[in-house]
Amino acid sequence: MSPLLTIDNLSFRYQKKRILKDISFSAYPGEFISIIGPNGSGKTTLIKIISKINKPEKGKICIKGKDIQTTPNRLLARYIAVVMQNVEPVAMSVEEYVLLGRLPFFKKYQFFETANDIALAHKYMELTGILKLAKASINEISGGERQLAAIARALTQEPRLLILDEPTSHLDITHQIQILELISTLKKTLFLSILMVLHDLNLAAEYSDRLVLLDGKNGSIYQSGTCEQVLSEKSIKEVYNTNVLIKKNPVSKKPCIFLVTQNALNKKENHIP
Repeated sequence: MSPLLTIDNLSFRYQKKRILKDISFSAYPGEFISIIGPNGSGKTTLIKIISKINKPEKGKICIKGKDIQTTPNRLLARYIAVVMQNVEPVAMSVEEYVLLGRLPFFKKYQFFETANDIALAHKYMELTGILKLAKASINEISGGERQLAAIARALTQEPRLLILDEPTSHLDITHQIQILELISTLKKTLFLSILMVLHDLNLAAEYSDRLVLLDGKNGSIYQSGTCEQVLSEKSIKEVYNTNVLIKKNPVSKKPCIFLVTQNALNKKENHIP
């Protein structure tokens, strides 16, 4: 199977500061990859480069073998849909917002959505559970609902690759699980490739097929691979400078990370119960 997305020797510098260095990995159809790493390691920057918001200093990104830098944005939008961390409130209904996902498919001199566009928007609004909010204003719904609307809009583009930057940020555990369960289901039912930035390592371990761990010291990839290969007490200590204990989740058997506080370490070293 050929990769859907290929990132080859990618580097990026902001003014004089090196943000990313020699990033290389591929994503295959139907694969769920999470990008993890400490603050400042370049996770969101990488998403912005793949989305053509930022231009790399060097390196190449290809979607289905085509260089994204030479691919027209309207065509690229048929392959890649992006959901950024914060969905800004806008003065339009949820339905109008979701229908923005059909803009890359508008023909020359087309100003209104077709019946097919509306049907697709309703399909993905129903799939994400927000069809009942179709006439509500984006300004009036909750943060979790806005995030679902953003995912519905991205799906309405009918992409091959769905990119999400911290989709569970600022959400309670109920909405976090709701969104990640939805994304996991979409991966299976639509055979979507998922590339997601996540801070929560336990959520990343539970839902991802593979992880890409960025090193904040130099912006390179510290390690990539399965959750079991990447998430170790040694790697987290070196990359995050944090002591943890890793055990298997008794149900999923995925790695589960427990924080170890300095107070607990002091007690252990001094044999204090």
